[in-house]
Amino acid sequence: MRADAQRNREKLLKSAVRLFSERGPEVALDAVAKQAGVGIGTLYRHFPTREALIEAAYRNELAEVCEAARELLAELPADQALRAWMDRFLAYWTTKSGMSAALNAVIATGANPYEQSRDLLDSAIRLLLAPAAESGALRTDVAPEEVLFAISGVALATAAMGRAAMDQRGLAGRQLDLIMDGLRYRPQGLSAKPRPR
Repeated sequence: MRADAQRNREKLLKSAVRLFSERGPEVALDAVAKQAGVGIGTLYRHFPTREALIEAAYRNELAEVCEAARELLAELPADQALRAWMDRFLAYWTTKSGMSAALNAVIATGANPYEQSRDLLDSAIRLLLAPAAESGALRTDVAPEEVLFAISGVALATAAMGRAAMDQRGLAGRQLDLIMDGLRYRPQGLSAKPRPR
């Protein structure tokens, strides 16, 4: 894909996430194109149907949160990278929740936008956990799916409290800090070496 076409595609995906999150699945595709600064023909060249656009927008958000794990590891110690990634995950969850009606419309057509979500998220967390456990910063007896379960619970509880809680994020941040405290706690007799996977 040419660089300008790739830029247009990315602008369309960001515009779609914003508008579908704010207005629901019936938002006019003209509005998506207009906000992205491109013509409707450009939108249809990239995404021939509304469902294709919604699914691509969601998958793009998922890919970005998963790719952030590697980027954060390059910038921060592994345990700090994990905590920073948890904030990214919460932002991703907010997007996913906002787009839920649009994603349900995609699912109604027989598609499954969530098909690879769990595996990709587990892989991102594993990438962050392994060096943190190896360095001794975090305990070694925690699996990626356990971390995903815990932070998903925080995201769900925060979402249930309404939009104001999601905007403030203070309570959610405190809960994520408590999860990190639990990951740093090493029970007596727990080896400093990572357990075999």
